[in-house]
Amino acid sequence: MRTRSVLVINSGSSSVKFALFQLTRPPVPLRRGTIDLGGAAFSPDRLLASLSADVEDCPLGAIGHRIVHGGSLHTEPALLTDTVIADLERLVPLAPNHLPASLALIDACRRARPDVPQIGCFDTAFHAALPPESRRLPIPKAFHEQGVRRYGFHGLAFTFLMQELRRVSPGRAHGRIVLAHLGNGSSLAAVHGGRSIDTTMGFTPLGGVVMGTRSGDLDPGVLVHLLRTTGRDADGLERLISRDSGLAGISGRSGDVKELLAREADDPDCHLAITIYCYEIRKRIGSFAAALGGLDVLVFSGGVGEHAPSIRGRICGGLEFAGVRLDPARNAGNDEVISTGDSPAMVRVIPANEEAVIAEAAHTLLHPRE
Repeated sequence: MRTRSVLVINSGSSSVKFALFQLTRPPVPLRRGTIDLGGAAFSPDRLLASLSADVEDCPLGAIGHRIVHGGSLHTEPALLTDTVIADLERLVPLAPNHLPASLALIDACRRARPDVPQIGCFDTAFHAALPPESRRLPIPKAFHEQGVRRYGFHGLAFTFLMQELRRVSPGRAHGRIVLAHLGNGSSLAAVHGGRSIDTTMGFTPLGGVVMGTRSGDLDPGVLVHLLRTTGRDADGLERLISRDSGLAGISGRSGDVKELLAREADDPDCHLAITIYCYEIRKRIGSFAAALGGLDVLVFSGGVGEHAPSIRGRICGGLEFAGVRLDPARNAGNDEVISTGDSPAMVRVIPANEEAVIAEAAHTLLHPRE
């Protein structure tokens, strides 16, 4: 019997990332790429046609999807049955910038290949066992019982980072760890004993540190004030804090860190945006070190975390009290380990691979005895 393949699809607002793996453990990558939508709807048929030669040699056995929010019900990878899809439709208000696109993509794939099982992997699952002091929000218990709680996100990226850390540094992988996934959307997680004990994002992916176009945490009074004084309804307010705020709102120019770095020498607002970004992340690392009782490993990942040495340097400056000593040459070279040899806390750069996590989950779900 020929080895089958799994197609992993990670959809965004302007592009779709995809990867094809052998449906084995560990998954073997066959092909990956990005489709620029350019305002057009994504077509699974178009993607499958482009993969026809690969799929002919390794027939398609599953399609895997990254799903941002699984709510309190979905804490493990799951076959995307009608029941699961109905659950996700009810969760759309918790991730309105992500779930509608994912659901549309799932529907399109079901129509294109109804014979192929589809699997969902949930970003919230990594944080499913948060302790009560991290999970509970300071609002009446009735709302908590309705599911208003801290969920946390970027879980597939964090899962991969922990897998890699166990591989490259097993002696520290069960210690006190802060994972920093920094990109257009950014969040951090505090991990102890391999378990997430706290994270910066909360009920939705809008919370936490300042991001490219998302505000991150705000005084609730600011939101009440904006509702009262701007004439916006809830949808208008959501657009403001998710699309027009963050680094883009501070700089007045862009939410792209690379562009802000290029402009900051001549533009005080761009400089302030970068300064606030690094300050907020450094502050969260410090608070997580306090929650963990110290720091053994700090991991940078994501597009900014992996490729912006100056950002890493500015974040780590001032974290010496937590045992962080950065090696400037290693940091500038984007080495795997960017801390000094005598640094009490190891600082690593690990590129995230969410697609590999989804492919492995598909194999486990479809072949549990292998």
